[in-house]
Amino acid sequence: MAVPVASAALAGPSAFAADGDTVRATPDSAPDTAHDPDPGDQQMIANLTNRITDVRLGDNVSGVVLDAQTDRTLWGHNASTALMPASNTKLATATAALTVLGPNHRFTTKVVYGNGTLTLIGGGDRMLTGNDLAELAQTAVAGLKAAGLTAVKVRVDDSLFPAPTLANGWNDGYYPDSVAPVRALVVDGHGVTDTSIDAGQVFAQKLAADGITVDGDVTRAQASFTDVPVARHQSPTLADTVHHMLKVSDNNIAETLLRMTALAVGRSATFEDGTAVVRGVLSKAYGISLDNFEIYDGSGLSRANRIPAATLADILDLATEPRYQRVLGSIVDGLPIAGEAGSTLGPEWGRFDDPNSSCAVGKVSAKTGTLTGAVALSGLTKGTDGRWKVFSFVENGSTAAPNSIKDAMDGLAATVNGCWA
Repeated sequence: MAVPVASAALAGPSAFAADGDTVRATPDSAPDTAHDPDPGDQQMIANLTNRITDVRLGDNVSGVVLDAQTDRTLWGHNASTALMPASNTKLATATAALTVLGPNHRFTTKVVYGNGTLTLIGGGDRMLTGNDLAELAQTAVAGLKAAGLTAVKVRVDDSLFPAPTLANGWNDGYYPDSVAPVRALVVDGHGVTDTSIDAGQVFAQKLAADGITVDGDVTRAQASFTDVPVARHQSPTLADTVHHMLKVSDNNIAETLLRMTALAVGRSATFEDGTAVVRGVLSKAYGISLDNFEIYDGSGLSRANRIPAATLADILDLATEPRYQRVLGSIVDGLPIAGEAGSTLGPEWGRFDDPNSSCAVGKVSAKTGTLTGAVALSGLTKGTDGRWKVFSFVENGSTAAPNSIKDAMDGLAATVNGCWA
């Protein structure tokens, strides 16, 4: 891989605040013929060239396979064609968040007190649980009782993010099932319209359980600078959060990370500024080409997003490099494994259960992507030569049944592995 223009260790956060010049060309659809592939790769190339024309994948399909050690393009089919990537967009979001914030970063939820009111302040922790709120409540209650107080009002402060909006390519039907309106406070990943008020209500219940009377309804208001801190909770590390996000393809985590990444470089917590930072990180920090690259959200729900398979492979390839392992290693670790229950490649989703792909169970790690009219699969596997391969396959517009499209995609991954010879 080409030497990057900048690195997170050397460049200040402002270096990633906007798009930069592209310095690394995206591999085109032609394989690198400067080196003859080994016999196993030759068979893989021949099989992929045949299987990419599977009628289940339709006419608008692209793919690419890289050698992870040399970064050579071994095979490609329309690899530079920009298609709707669905949740493969999360690979770009994760890369930017880990680069800007660092894998050990934690998000902080606070409780402050002033004028008879406890305010729960959201800090972008999408992993916050009811048990975490119970601990915050216990700490706050101890302080209240020590001061002789037995009743308080409760409010929530989620002013870290502006009011939720729809991204380009979203519609109201996404709320709240596919994604909740993006706010800085949520508990247990609840899919509700107002996650902040919901979290405040859970917090109030915890206070009541500890003997404190909560006066009135939970309301939204910004904390005062004179309020006294009484409790705080820190999230799991960003690496752990990214790991979970990728395993289950959590849209809400992705959109929250997009905003927290933007805030970290002094931009606003919006779709527009978040995606601008993602572009800046990819181009400036790693030299990834932004040719034909368009994103409008962090999760991949936007139907306006377009990313070539070659670019997705390049992004994923970064995480395989030893020099980036400390920062980006959780991306590789977080990829669902073929046949892994509880992940998006688990048997409950009907993945890798086809006679042609079941041989790859436990041998392929990949990020899934599914929207109406778009299926993507980008990941890693060892080939028959024992070398790691990075692959990305994206199809748009197939009219085949969704499960049959996924079966065909899984078969392509099994082909890269070589178990489907």
